[in-house]
Amino acid sequence: MDDPQNIAVIGLDDFNLEMLRTVRDAERYNFSGLIDYDQIVNPEKYPVEDFIHDAQYGMDKVPGGLHAIVGHWDFPTTSLLPILRDRAGHATPSLKAALMCENKYGTRLATSEVAPELTPPFALVDPEDDALLDDPPLPYPFWLKPVVAFSSTLGFRIDGREDLRHALREIRKGIDKFAEPFEAFSQRATLGDQRALLRGRYCVAEGIIAGRGCTVEGYVQNGEAHVYGVIDSLRAPGGSSFTGYVYPSNLPDAVLDHMRQKSCELATHIGLDNTPFNIEFLWDEERDDLKLLEVNARISKSHSPLFYLVEGASHHEVAIDVAMGKQPNFPNGGGPYNYSAKFMPRAYDSARVTRVPGEKDIERLRERFPHAMFKSHVSEGMQLEDLPNQDSYSFELGDLFLGADNYDDLNKYFHEAMHILGYRFSRKVETNYD
Repeated sequence: MDDPQNIAVIGLDDFNLEMLRTVRDAERYNFSGLIDYDQIVNPEKYPVEDFIHDAQYGMDKVPGGLHAIVGHWDFPTTSLLPILRDRAGHATPSLKAALMCENKYGTRLATSEVAPELTPPFALVDPEDDALLDDPPLPYPFWLKPVVAFSSTLGFRIDGREDLRHALREIRKGIDKFAEPFEAFSQRATLGDQRALLRGRYCVAEGIIAGRGCTVEGYVQNGEAHVYGVIDSLRAPGGSSFTGYVYPSNLPDAVLDHMRQKSCELATHIGLDNTPFNIEFLWDEERDDLKLLEVNARISKSHSPLFYLVEGASHHEVAIDVAMGKQPNFPNGGGPYNYSAKFMPRAYDSARVTRVPGEKDIERLRERFPHAMFKSHVSEGMQLEDLPNQDSYSFELGDLFLGADNYDDLNKYFHEAMHILGYRFSRKVETNYD
């Protein structure tokens, strides 16, 4: 047997370590963490220089050196990877390409250049500009979001002047958490004429788009882009909050082919290389109109168990292969189910949590659904408004992964599973599973 190969994972946690160990030939890999989970995920601040220093210290300590560095978290992980891989002498996407994906305005610019038909109306917005109240950047309604954020943090639907006033007030209070570290990364990148446009302390206004959501998972290696899976996104009525993901997609083949083609064109146009990517779309079925939401220079960690349940391995396998310079051979169809889903149980009203699932509830869940995976985001006694990094319209209670032999059974199993888990609150709240 060949010597084990050392794989460093930024922000490694127990759940994703379990997913990493489902990849083929996992016994040949030594997985180790690089930058602690608590430092990289949901900290109060993102000290970029400390991250780089701590990561370099961890890289230097690995006996035999590192064979690959991977990461599955959003900002700032995707911006750290090019810096750390370059220091290790590994193939890497450029920092500029990673920042183009991190910056929603930069992504819109790139999409408008290569696929204008996929691009909704958009505009760059200075959230400090009070004149916006009398001269909005787009006709109402529109979305307003910081150019750098994740999980829909500080994203608002703007239907009129008062919505805009409220959104600007909230964005001004919270935008620096992401803007300051983005600017620090920008100082390390060669951005050329785009430096003035890719600023962290701005917002993007986007025209309202509707339809069925889906995400293309792919990778670029040696300048060639490939797609290996498409996942459907589920949203709450009104389209404001994600409620789940389903794999494989149930969209028509012609739509899937179109998304695959455009994803590859866009990824290479942005300049991504030697990296996985995921690209989110909305397809308006009535108008047969496809629009792009965003581009990420990473796998979606939320999809890892979905691939495992259907393909028999997490798509961490793709990230590892690309980072090591190997040609991925994924998927392989070795899982126990035809379909899989991640459900995101949500509450739409604030309340105190009076009961969360306990060990016996989890045991009952797995007795009923043997391959189910569940993680709660709330604890007993917590006020829902204290949950960090939520969208502006709901509270995500946890993550629930289930498999099924057909598409329709997934939703039925979700409601049954939530009844088993038995969340309770201090008052009646609206949820997406009652």
